[in-house]
Amino acid sequence: METRINLSQKDMPQAWYNALPDLPTPLAPPRDPETKEILTPDKLEPIFAKALIEQEMSSERFIEIPEPVQDIYRLFRPTPLVRAHRLEKAIGSKCRIYYKNESVSPAGSHKTNTSVPQVYYNKREGVKRLSTETGAGQWGTALSFACGMFDMTCTVYMVKVSYEQKPYRKILINAYGGEIFPSPSEQTNAGRAMLAKDPGCKGSLGLAISEAVEDAATHDDTKYTLGSVLNHVLLHQTVVGLETEKQLAMIGEKPDYLVACVGGGSNFGGLVLPFLPRKLKGENITFVAAEPKACPTLTRGSFRYDYGDMARLTPLMKMHTLGHAFMPAPIHAGGLRYHGEAPIVSNLMEEGLVDARAYYQKDCFEAALLFLRTEGFLPAPETSHAIASAIEVAKTAKPGSTVVFLYSGHGMLDLASYDAYLRGDLTNYELPQECIDQALMMCPTIEG
Repeated sequence: METRINLSQKDMPQAWYNALPDLPTPLAPPRDPETKEILTPDKLEPIFAKALIEQEMSSERFIEIPEPVQDIYRLFRPTPLVRAHRLEKAIGSKCRIYYKNESVSPAGSHKTNTSVPQVYYNKREGVKRLSTETGAGQWGTALSFACGMFDMTCTVYMVKVSYEQKPYRKILINAYGGEIFPSPSEQTNAGRAMLAKDPGCKGSLGLAISEAVEDAATHDDTKYTLGSVLNHVLLHQTVVGLETEKQLAMIGEKPDYLVACVGGGSNFGGLVLPFLPRKLKGENITFVAAEPKACPTLTRGSFRYDYGDMARLTPLMKMHTLGHAFMPAPIHAGGLRYHGEAPIVSNLMEEGLVDARAYYQKDCFEAALLFLRTEGFLPAPETSHAIASAIEVAKTAKPGSTVVFLYSGHGMLDLASYDAYLRGDLTNYELPQECIDQALMMCPTIEG
């Protein structure tokens, strides 16, 4: 009845896994947002650190983790793999359920895996300040933590609806030394334009990205950072899957299902990508991506070129998208309200290598409370989607299967969301097709 499978720190990954060389079909190249021509790396230098641009386009299968990054990783890595015995019993599962617990990081989620290297590379290149967006606040918290570790400052634009739902995120970000503004804000042209158009706008990740990119582009000492979607972000997150692979091998297990929630794709990619070579060689592993019915990017989005932000400042990427003009409903899983999906994850979806499933938020909160009352830990609303999906898989999979899901973050700063659920104030929302169709009409038409 072993419950926790722990790695020694000497077994921590020394290199990140880069999936780009192993993709069955190469990614479509990013394009210039103005000319629509294929983007050259130098066009990204005004907003990104050069080292991160190199990683974004690298053809190396493994990229060494710098020692200063490993030093901070050692504060919380390796993270435990846990057998969910009590959850199995509660649902009558004939499958074994494990979860990889990323909530033990200082910032409380998997986001620290990429915030630390992103800050490190920017610091090394002489950058003084970083700007970013955040949905539920996990990424903004992780970036402010990492900036504190490297004596840098950061400015966070947090989607307004989540800023109001999760007031303690602001306190923690400020405590780490960061500054935070609800988006849309009065700090940028993009924010002011939206407020002039809609004073009551509750914001979106696409809009918050526009504000953060504009901030970086208009200040010489500032660069932009992103907590999901981009190739280098998923690269950094592969420490999760690399550790999981070692931990399963320690106990003689092979995964039949790998389950994670999807917003922009960082935690899902971090878990499943290290297992991609095994899947491509014929091993029977199902990659399950769990998303909200209110923001069904993979299950109902279109695979096409689109902007990563509402103001059309970011490069065009070919991805599953609901349209950059999409304004999501104010569900409580703020980190899953992004209109697009990581190009790598979208690529695997198109290849038929990802099983995407969408869930109502009330069903996810119900699953989260079952997990709380059996395993004892309070999940983030985003993580609850992975739990709901893992339970569904375990109930229907072949008896004896091994189900592994990513416990991407804790919900201790999301208590207002649970309060709303327990009071009966939450509603289920499924995005109408006409909303998707309308937003997709704003996407550019690009062949290839």
